[in-house]
Amino acid sequence: MGISLEQFKQMKARVAGVRPRTVAPVIESAARGALGAHEILLGVDPSLRSTGFGVIRLGRPHPVALAQGTIACAAGWERSRCLVKISQSLRDVVKQYHPTVCVIEGLFYAQNLQTALIMGEARGAAIAVVAEAGLEIFEIAPRKVKQAIVGYGAAQKLAVAKMVQRLLHLSELPAPDAADALALALTHAQEQGRYNLTPLKKI
Repeated sequence: MGISLEQFKQMKARVAGVRPRTVAPVIESAARGALGAHEILLGVDPSLRSTGFGVIRLGRPHPVALAQGTIACAAGWERSRCLVKISQSLRDVVKQYHPTVCVIEGLFYAQNLQTALIMGEARGAAIAVVAEAGLEIFEIAPRKVKQAIVGYGAAQKLAVAKMVQRLLHLSELPAPDAADALALALTHAQEQGRYNLTPLKKI
């Protein structure tokens, strides 16, 4: 079967490792379709005493922050009381803003087993609430979020917060945990909007 000169040029470019220009619009169009299915995203940075959350709406010329905050629990509260507050607060956020996807911080290495267990409890409370609401749930590692937002996987919290403020055109710097949650949502939007061979991790 014969091929045209243009098809031959495209095949030659692929072999040489150069992506043809004609491919980009197709990828961008597919990405826009994927993003359209999830216009409102919820990011959650779980912690027993200070769970951060952020809700963004995708759009042009840039995403818009609909809500952000920290679910704070006093140091003297029992863990069970904290888990109830995390669940109730996130349930209220989901009911008010109707996100269709949740992005939660992935597990990280913790030297202290007790700390890891407590973090897992807070994470489980958050996942249960959003799963109950029927949201798709994805997790992204903290280092990958920092790399996507700041360009450096070991960036400090302040650097992340400043970039989130810039990307969302916020009038004030978001609180650290809320900034991390917004960064999770922004990273998911960014990953969905590009051509990735490695799919996002769904839970």
